[in-house]
Amino acid sequence: MEKKKIYLEQGNYKKDMLKLFTIVALISLWSCNNAVKNQTTNKTTADIERIHTDLDKLINIDADLEVIAEGFTWVEGPLWVEEAKMLLFSDIPPNKVFKWTEQGGLALYLEPAGYTSNQVRGGEIGSNGLLLDRHKNLVLCQHGDRRIARMDALLSHPESKFITLAAKWKGKKLNSPNDIVERSNGDLFFTDPIYGLNDQHIEKQELDFCGVYKIDTLGRLSLLIDTINRPNGIALSPNENRLYIGNSDDQKPMLYAFDITPDDSLKSAGIVFDFSKFGGGPDGFKVDKEGNIFASGPGGIWIFNSSYQLIGKIRIKQRVSNCCLADDDKTLYITASNQVLRLRMR
Repeated sequence: MEKKKIYLEQGNYKKDMLKLFTIVALISLWSCNNAVKNQTTNKTTADIERIHTDLDKLINIDADLEVIAEGFTWVEGPLWVEEAKMLLFSDIPPNKVFKWTEQGGLALYLEPAGYTSNQVRGGEIGSNGLLLDRHKNLVLCQHGDRRIARMDALLSHPESKFITLAAKWKGKKLNSPNDIVERSNGDLFFTDPIYGLNDQHIEKQELDFCGVYKIDTLGRLSLLIDTINRPNGIALSPNENRLYIGNSDDQKPMLYAFDITPDDSLKSAGIVFDFSKFGGGPDGFKVDKEGNIFASGPGGIWIFNSSYQLIGKIRIKQRVSNCCLADDDKTLYITASNQVLRLRMR
């Protein structure tokens, strides 16, 4: 009888353990299906609208559009690091920067990335635009900390240690730096809208405008423009004599051009494109070596030639935030809502 009792207890134990393992397996499977993940096998023919023959120099109409990672909250600021063959990008609300490589796939790169305070707050607290400066340092537009900062660590060994490059204008906190570009001489130009101030219980706007600024190589901050309501994406022309700025304000959704004068002030050079009739303004954008502009806009990526003529669109169902060029302008990486996509061009 005693031996039979032991066998019964062992049988119940095995049944209980089997139930436990089944529950754990189901939870793990659910977690995997709902977490941030690589998505390298999802290829579809890109929905490309050819408006001008100039597009043929850049993109094959039947090119594949790949989803390389997904499951994020709101991705932004894609940056290709050529030496490491690595894509970095921000996931703003969870305060993280991720990296993706062809060999290793997706991995968390930096956390926290844009907000380092211990005080709990909501909103878009993470980093937005990312830049690799001429000294191979990672520079971040930090929404939560309301500053431009340089990571005080090697790219290969990232740490959440930062050196502030700009945080205040005339004693008042910046709004929430958004996007940044560097001139070959080391000057930094950046935009400062209010999108990171959407938790006003903790962080309140101190400036009564949204600005475009320059940080020179001596660390001096200059205000260049205070008349654009929502300055967002920013980029330089290939010869660096012109600065492009996107206004994501729905009331005046424009992509502007400004000539950079000898004293580094900005002089209006007109409008690259007026998005007023298309239901939204530009967000981030990039300019290739030939002066072609790849701009996020309503419905996807809008492509303009160096004469500012619209030559094509890459239609994307997700809301596009930004893009970056890689592989000598032969590859376009796109951040779109909760996905990161890749388009191999000519």
